[in-house]
Amino acid sequence: MVAKRIRAKERDAIIQSLKSGVTPKIGIQHIQVGRVNELKALIQDIDRISDGGSAFRLIIGDYGSGKTFFLSVVRAIALENKLVTVNADLSPDRRIHASAGQARNLYSELMRNMATRNKPDGNALTSVVEKFITEAMKEADTSGKSINSIIHEKLASLSELVGGYDFAKVIEAYWIGHEKDDEILKANAIKWLRAEYSTKTDARNDLEVRTIISDTSFYDALKLMSLFVRQAGYQGLLVNLDEMVNLYKLNNTTARTSNYEQILRILNDCLQGSAEHLGFLLGGTPEFLLDPRKGLYSYEALQSRLADNSFAKQAGVIDYSSPALHLASLTPEELYILLKNLRHVYAEGDEEKYLVPDESLKAFLQHCSQTIGDAYFRTPRNTIKAFLDMLAVIDQNPQIAWHSLISSVAINEDKPSDVELETEDNEDGFADFKL
Repeated sequence: MVAKRIRAKERDAIIQSLKSGVTPKIGIQHIQVGRVNELKALIQDIDRISDGGSAFRLIIGDYGSGKTFFLSVVRAIALENKLVTVNADLSPDRRIHASAGQARNLYSELMRNMATRNKPDGNALTSVVEKFITEAMKEADTSGKSINSIIHEKLASLSELVGGYDFAKVIEAYWIGHEKDDEILKANAIKWLRAEYSTKTDARNDLEVRTIISDTSFYDALKLMSLFVRQAGYQGLLVNLDEMVNLYKLNNTTARTSNYEQILRILNDCLQGSAEHLGFLLGGTPEFLLDPRKGLYSYEALQSRLADNSFAKQAGVIDYSSPALHLASLTPEELYILLKNLRHVYAEGDEEKYLVPDESLKAFLQHCSQTIGDAYFRTPRNTIKAFLDMLAVIDQNPQIAWHSLISSVAINEDKPSDVELETEDNEDGFADFKL
């Protein structure tokens, strides 16, 4: 079999991202290894969303273990299956429940990062709305009805939900702008859908709607969006939220509990089948889930729903249907295949350009094992960075032999920052900072 060549653009994006310790936006299929059972479970979730169901998963793994990478792989599979995906990282100013705009910020970020198969890099909201209108036009042509009545019919199902009437009205405003070539009206409709209106007055003046997407309507707006993308001809909506540990770091107990209550509401909706064509993937660290004082386990209703399957534990196996999915570590063999893949990507898919032979990979992994023990495959981020740094040196200095470099490669175990910036919310919405 002839090895597939890798485009220079993809190669550079993969190498640069991994060298700086972040997940590449493109080309992840060239380096994905292992975690077959976890992926199978998530592909079943994607099928369930397409069939009108819902999914909820916590993807739990240590810092540097590949959570974000795994979420990106699942996202790519979802796009191939005609789902719309939205993704964002939580941060001090982006949460799923808040009273000072942080939940609205998170929603805006999700909408900015909306992706479809044709627009995998994000900013796909406008094209999804356009596709809805195109679908309505097609339907009007075949049925003989007016486009207006088709749009009203399609949006009628949204109007029954919380905030659905104004959501439908905004989509209608976009259609009017489309008909009249009114770019300002179209831009205002997209601005509303992205939750970029901060006051109801501005929204009423621009679009004649009485509400805006605010902190309180974060989850309801996502439910509306999942039905809307379905009406536009897609299979459903997958919501990826990473860095959930930011909720664990909240020092204000009330703020933390409110966020956990919102997670419980989403979890209940997904497990009971109240949400349609909607899936949630939440990436977090073990302490975010398991810490009995500040983690999800500190909230009793969540602990009972997210606890490990005791029968699976007893039998020494993993229950892949559980809402909390603990990412298995890569095995040393899988990491060896990963290094082979990275060498292949570095050479743009040309075996003749390989900078180092197979035995160098084994020697490198052995050196990692002696330096940081099991951490080299449990949290492989730093191992990957060190390997790419070594390849870069050999690439720029062909006279240097690989075996003279391996013993001098320094690898640190991947750990979260020791200095943690803690924020405490006051009642007035301001924050006190502590180091």
